[in-house]
Amino acid sequence: MSREREAEALDERILATIEAWHHHNRPLSDAEFDDLALAIFAHQLRYDTAYAAYCAGYGFSLAALPSTWREIPPLPARAYKEAAIAAFPIDRADLVFESSGTTLGEPSRHYIEDRRLYDAALLAGFERAMLGDGARLRYLLLVPNPAQRPHSSLGYMMGRVAALFGDGETGWYLDEDRLLTDAFIADARDACDRGQPICLAATAFSLLHLVEAFEERRVTLPLPVGSRVMETGGFKGRARVVTRDELYARASRAFALPIDRIVAEYGMSELCSQYYDRPGSEIRIADASHRIKYAPPWLRTRALDERERDCPPGTVGALAHVDLANRSSCLAVLTEDLGALVDGGIVLLGRESGAQLRGCSLDAEDLRRS
Repeated sequence: MSREREAEALDERILATIEAWHHHNRPLSDAEFDDLALAIFAHQLRYDTAYAAYCAGYGFSLAALPSTWREIPPLPARAYKEAAIAAFPIDRADLVFESSGTTLGEPSRHYIEDRRLYDAALLAGFERAMLGDGARLRYLLLVPNPAQRPHSSLGYMMGRVAALFGDGETGWYLDEDRLLTDAFIADARDACDRGQPICLAATAFSLLHLVEAFEERRVTLPLPVGSRVMETGGFKGRARVVTRDELYARASRAFALPIDRIVAEYGMSELCSQYYDRPGSEIRIADASHRIKYAPPWLRTRALDERERDCPPGTVGALAHVDLANRSSCLAVLTEDLGALVDGGIVLLGRESGAQLRGCSLDAEDLRRS
């Protein structure tokens, strides 16, 4: 079978898996996840030269395959800065995403052969997490504008979401790194006057800047009933940091919005799928910055110790994600994020600079429920 036919067959299986969950709430069994993950892994060993070379160091090849998805070697995310991680000729990429970067130097590049996989994964996850009520919202976006940053995965994601689920009046309020506060306030007030619920999507840093602008002007803007905020990105690489509790409390005051209408999304340019908080759920950490995040069934995560062994649930490790939608790049990605597996989801606890947390168990006080 040719590479193209093999890729197409795998993509159809992945799309069917996403569709079954998105529209029919069909779960993915452990055996089904294993079967598809191992088929994708074999495909990547065959056609993804850089990843295959990395896996050879773990003793894996087409002649010696793992027996379960947990044995698939996770490729460090920094490898996307150092090599073309792709199971196809990169000049055929349908999408190319670049990281915003947490350190100086070259951004990572994620080459995606067929945007159908990315679109299906992002839209299914967003609709389930953010649009359970089926609302048609006005999207006011404090994320990179694709017109200026065409390789931003976050900008692409929110552009697709707004085009499919929005009211046709989408606004973008970042001009490069400058926040267009006056334009945002004018458009938000217009939506309020019309009683049009809003989805404000913002990076944590942009949301902080917006809230500070409201506070400096002594402005509050009660958003219409049904409005919500999606926050993402944290404060990676920023000199100024506030806790999520503080950020959410200040945003709640600025927009007269219940804190449980503020949802955190967790994703990365090297993945096609995302995690989300489950707002209003009783299964969450009392501290908003430690809410449990949940993934769709085609995305699974391991927490690893220093020797890349699985940590017990509730024990802090480096997070390694296995994303079946990453068929054309690398399905297993080792991050620099620290976290723990809790109640079928993950809790984020910082970056690798806090490596002293690795191997620490979260006790009952740490996991106190709200």
